[in-house]
Amino acid sequence: MITKFGTLFAGHVDLEDMGLTGTPVNDRWLPDEQLATVFDKSQAMAELMDRTGYSTLWFAEHHFQREGYECIPNILLLAVHLAHLTENVKFGCGFNIAPMWHPLRMAEDFATADVLTGGRVIFGVGRGYHTREVEVFGAPMLDADANRELFEEQVDVIFKAFNNESFSHHGKHYQIPPDVPYRGYDLKEISLVPRPLSLPVECWQPIVSASERGLNFMAKHGIKGIIGGGAAPGGAAQQVVHAWQKTLAARGKETELGGDLIMGVSFHIAETEQKAIDEARTYFEENMKMFAPLGFVRGLTDEQISALGDPARAPFAGLPTIEQAVESGSWLCGPPDLIAEKLMKIQEMYPGLEEVNMGNVIGTPQSVILEQLDWFARDVMPNFKAKTASAALADA
Repeated sequence: MITKFGTLFAGHVDLEDMGLTGTPVNDRWLPDEQLATVFDKSQAMAELMDRTGYSTLWFAEHHFQREGYECIPNILLLAVHLAHLTENVKFGCGFNIAPMWHPLRMAEDFATADVLTGGRVIFGVGRGYHTREVEVFGAPMLDADANRELFEEQVDVIFKAFNNESFSHHGKHYQIPPDVPYRGYDLKEISLVPRPLSLPVECWQPIVSASERGLNFMAKHGIKGIIGGGAAPGGAAQQVVHAWQKTLAARGKETELGGDLIMGVSFHIAETEQKAIDEARTYFEENMKMFAPLGFVRGLTDEQISALGDPARAPFAGLPTIEQAVESGSWLCGPPDLIAEKLMKIQEMYPGLEEVNMGNVIGTPQSVILEQLDWFARDVMPNFKAKTASAALADA
């Protein structure tokens, strides 16, 4: 049963000249002052979500994006700041990109944020998808196998640090601690200081390829999955949800379908479905321009991807439309009652699902994001709070 709602904000600033005929992605180069507005935008979202009953505001870690699409380089720092300006909403790491960190620095920084916010930061890890980011930090991205191998060892280190008063790790990439003398003794183990407040640490990871190896690794560490939003294409494929349930069951954890998952869907509310589609069309197109060349819009040809960088060709390239996204269920558009009806159907399909991320895609202006989140909280969320209250009374 859906009881909580959040959103994922990848960190885009307000943009001009958007859509298929707008400025090509690679031609955007915004001034520092505009790029820094991402922090005021994040604060405005956090304050609205805090007072309207949302569960979690998820942020994404990204670097070097002069184009203005994903402009938050340190989500833990931002989360600590925003936690002291709000009271209840939590802040999710969606996600810390492990290959761009030393795993012990990530573990320390999360533990520090956990202590400073009283447990209002949710841990999350990912492998990354921008070569410009990951490779610049000296980690592999072009070599997917090397990237996964490094990531898995890093996560192993992080959980050893979280879960043990002292530990050691000797792997391909890390020797922790090194065999060195220290203040009169030989160093054999090391302790994370501080360790997180709450153990075991709740951790989330995007489910993108849903490979058997990837799902088994998540289940091994008790990591939960987010489908849709961020690096994951929108909408939950039933086969992925079933594969996740099967993976958990193989490790002795029985869940209802949709358990230990958050699903992300893009949405836009208006008085009619057609009006919502028309209003959101430009944001859908700008989001596609950003993500398709990175491999996150399935089924496109090389020619179509090339056309996305040319305003003269893009409208005639047979690209996906927002109407198709609405038909597939990855976008929910329409009046509040229609949005609620479609979410109820998702709830029926996945009875173990407890949380949904309602997303406003890259390109959506701040004023529209705030309007949409407020409208959803006011006219859609009460449908689920009422259902939850009724279920609680029935169980009493």
